[in-house]
Amino acid sequence: MQPVALAQPKIRAAVSEAEQLRLEKYKKYHPPTFSGLASEDAQGFLEDCYYILRTMGIAKSSGISFTAFQLRGAAYQWWRAYELGSPAEAASFTWTQFSNMFLMEYVPRSLRDVWRVEFEQLRHGAMTMSKYAICFSDLV
Repeated sequence: MQPVALAQPKIRAAVSEAEQLRLEKYKKYHPPTFSGLASEDAQGFLEDCYYILRTMGIAKSSGISFTAFQLRGAAYQWWRAYELGSPAEAASFTWTQFSNMFLMEYVPRSLRDVWRVEFEQLRHGAMTMSKYAICFSDLV
């Protein structure tokens, strides 16, 4: 019987010293963590992380990696499985692609359906324009 060869994880390039410093600064904002439990707010997690990233001006450059750094337990395993299954030379993910994939995984379909219906039924009506814009942004 021949020994079974274990799959070797892809080696990702070590982050630069500047990236490490940005991560330390990011952590000072106390970003939330997310483990994938049904009781956790996946949408809120992404919004909170993105708010910090945008404030720091690093949403495009470090948004996905810093948000993934906040994943724990099953959520980390989900992301790790994605990383291991994706080609190392694949084009970089955008924040929109990452957040859509994350929400598809961690927001129940029934809730996404409710949000879709609310969005489709949103009407300006008697709302002020600012109130309408807020509702629109929330549902988008």
